[in-house]
Amino acid sequence: MHAAVRRWARRAAVAGLVLLTGCSGVFGWDDAGPPSRARLTIGPADGAQDVALDGAVKVTVAQGRLLDVRLTDDKGARVPGTLSDDATGWTPDARLTGATAYSLDATAEDADGLRAVQRVRFATVPPDRTVVAFFTPEDGSTVGVGMPVSLRFSRPVENRSAVERAVSVTAEPPQEIAGHWFGDQRLDFRPHAFWPPGTRVTLGLRLKDVEAAPGYLGTQNKDVHFTVGRALIATVDLDRHTMTVRQDGRLLRTLEVSGGSPEHSTYLGTMVVSERFEVTRMNSQTVGLGDEYDIKDVPHALRLTTSGTFVHGNYWTDRGVFGAANTSHGCIGLADTSDGDAGTPAGWLYQHTLVGDVVEVRGSHGDRVSPDNGLNGWNLPWSQWTVGRSAAVH
Repeated sequence: MHAAVRRWARRAAVAGLVLLTGCSGVFGWDDAGPPSRARLTIGPADGAQDVALDGAVKVTVAQGRLLDVRLTDDKGARVPGTLSDDATGWTPDARLTGATAYSLDATAEDADGLRAVQRVRFATVPPDRTVVAFFTPEDGSTVGVGMPVSLRFSRPVENRSAVERAVSVTAEPPQEIAGHWFGDQRLDFRPHAFWPPGTRVTLGLRLKDVEAAPGYLGTQNKDVHFTVGRALIATVDLDRHTMTVRQDGRLLRTLEVSGGSPEHSTYLGTMVVSERFEVTRMNSQTVGLGDEYDIKDVPHALRLTTSGTFVHGNYWTDRGVFGAANTSHGCIGLADTSDGDAGTPAGWLYQHTLVGDVVEVRGSHGDRVSPDNGLNGWNLPWSQWTVGRSAAVH
């Protein structure tokens, strides 16, 4: 679970984004039902870079049929595609755009109507000798109070000062905001404390023709706008096996959880939900744990780190574990069912959570999460965040 914390570097061009799925203790299936037999195969692979503009994207399913395939670019524009006559294959109709981040979501079902869902994100090949900044959050989105602005560049930035001058982050109402570099391909911005609810934030990219590295010029001249929603903060006490959820300071609910076992402890610290998956696959091989588990339909999953920490639903473990013991491979599990019932504890939390919401994890055991493992720069004190703060803006 804790392997590969620094996998942002080469894969960083995918708008933020998701590379690994991990964790969760597996104790054998209960009577909630088997996973879908439908087997999705998507090309290119999740996190792929320099994807060709023609012929590289394809979705197929075995032992089932495709229900929906959605390919969208980083502006939310959908790419049309064609489904095969037998509903087992899909390909896009249009040529992709260069130097663009894409998300591809596919849903299939088997003969019993059980769903399989898979998502990949990838970036297409940029024109020669250009630099592209892939950004999160998305334009027009509403996010939680912990959401930073995160830029990931398609190649290493050598001329940081020129790039910093070409990027601005402003807020209404006004507040102090500062940028911080994580390596040479990632630049994040945040205020001193969480955004006040209702804040309107604008990211200005004036990178066109800016020389980010010798001979490599930026291409973008655009504004990105997002709004901060209500303040939802979930506090996890690993010793008490509880999650306390508050919105705008008001207690909504206390949930029973199961965190990481002593051998695979859950990270401690302030973490931000970077992605939401109604259903996702979790495979231990992606986080360096061999063949310990491969769960193809994990429900109500909220990503907290790049290295594979999630809050997610768990239907395969005895219900008595939740609120009583920490048994997972590092994730935070809540009781759920295999059919994605919104009325379960995990389903309730998923329905109430936005990307950018905050999860505070406390406990007597575990390592503190690294600030660059996910969108978790809040774990870096402001005095360190602002060292060499030429990227500071208001």
